[in-house]
Amino acid sequence: MSRIVCSTLLVAALATTFSGCSEKPAPVQETKEVVDPSLVSLTKELEATVKTGAVSEQLFIDTLRIPGRIQVDEHFESRAGASITGRISTLDVNLGDEVKAGQRLATIKSTELAQYQLSYIKASQQMQLQTKAVDRAKQLLEADVISLAELQRREGELNAANAELNAARDQLQVLGMAPSNIAQLGLQNSGMSTSQVNSKIAGTVIARKARLGQVVAPAEELFVVADLSHVWAVAEIPEQQIAHIKEGQSINIEVPALDDAELTGTLAFVGDIVDPATRTVMARANISNDKMLLKPDMLITILLEAKPQKVIAIPSTAVVRENNADHVFAQTLKSKQYKLLPVTLGRTYADKREVLQGLQPGDQIVLDGAFHVNNERKRKEME
Repeated sequence: MSRIVCSTLLVAALATTFSGCSEKPAPVQETKEVVDPSLVSLTKELEATVKTGAVSEQLFIDTLRIPGRIQVDEHFESRAGASITGRISTLDVNLGDEVKAGQRLATIKSTELAQYQLSYIKASQQMQLQTKAVDRAKQLLEADVISLAELQRREGELNAANAELNAARDQLQVLGMAPSNIAQLGLQNSGMSTSQVNSKIAGTVIARKARLGQVVAPAEELFVVADLSHVWAVAEIPEQQIAHIKEGQSINIEVPALDDAELTGTLAFVGDIVDPATRTVMARANISNDKMLLKPDMLITILLEAKPQKVIAIPSTAVVRENNADHVFAQTLKSKQYKLLPVTLGRTYADKREVLQGLQPGDQIVLDGAFHVNNERKRKEME
C-alpha cells in the first residue's frame, strides 16, 4: 500500500517538473520614457523667429492717477453786488449769459442813493455860489471897495466848498455811479434814485443770486462772472507722493465726461500745508479751455510721473498666458532647452513688465517670440 502511494507521488512530482519546464517565460514590458510637457527644445526654425537673452533691471517710471476736478480760475473771476442798500428793480442777465466788461447786470432803486445825490447837488450849487463870490470879490478889491482879507475869506470858503463837492463825488463813485452820470447831476440839479450793478470783466454769468424786487445790501453777492477760457485743474495729492511733483511740471489730464479725452497743463501751484484730516496737499494746474468743453466742478484724473525706480523687468513679448497665469520660457541646463516657468508680474511701462517673483537678473529666457515657443510646446504635448 505504501509503495503504491510513493509511486503515485513520484509520478506527480515528475509531471509537475516537466510541465513547469515546458511553459514559456512572460514577456518583459517596455517602459515608455516620460517627457516633461513644460520643456521645449529650440529647433533651427524656432531659433530664427525668437530672441533669447538675460533678464535685467530697468528704470520704471510709474504713472500716478489722482482724482481731481475743474475749477474756475480765480484770476479770471469777478463777483458783483450792490453798492448801496435798495431794491432790485430790473434784472438784465440770466445764468449762462455772455457779458462784456461794464455791461449792466441789474438796476437797484435806492432812497439812500437819492440822499447822497442830493448832497452832491447841494455841494455843486454851493461851489458855483462860492466861485461867483470870489470872482465878485476880486472885482471889488480892484475897485478898492473891500480889503484883501475879505477876498481871502471868500477864497477859503470856495476851497471848503470844493472839498465838500469832491467828497460827495467820491461817495457817489463808491456807490457805483459812473463819472458821466455824476456830472449830469450837477448840470440838471436833479437826482436819479437808481444804481447799476455792472460786470467788471467779460465772461459768462456762472452764478446769479439776485431776484426781482429783492432788497439788497452792499455786503451781498448778486452775480459771479468768469472767463471760462481759462480754468484750473485742482487735486488733493497724498503726502507720500508730494516728492514726485513740483511747480512748472507738465501734466496730463483725463476727462471721463469727454470720453477720457487727454489734455495737458502746467502745474502752477503746490500747497505748503498738509491737510491734517485727509493727509493731502492741494495742487492746481492752469488749463486752456478755448473750446469751452471743460465745465466747473467736472471730474478729472490727473496723471503724474512718479520718481523712476529700478526693478526687474522683461519685455511683454516674453510673457505667455497659461491657465490664467503668466509664464515665461526659462533656459534649463541645456543650452537650447527652455522650460515654461510661472512668474508673478506687476506694473507695465513702455512695453515692459515688472517681475515680482520667479526671475532674477541674469536668468536666460525667451525675450521675444514666446508665443511661437509655446505653440511648439503644445504641439509636442499632443503627439
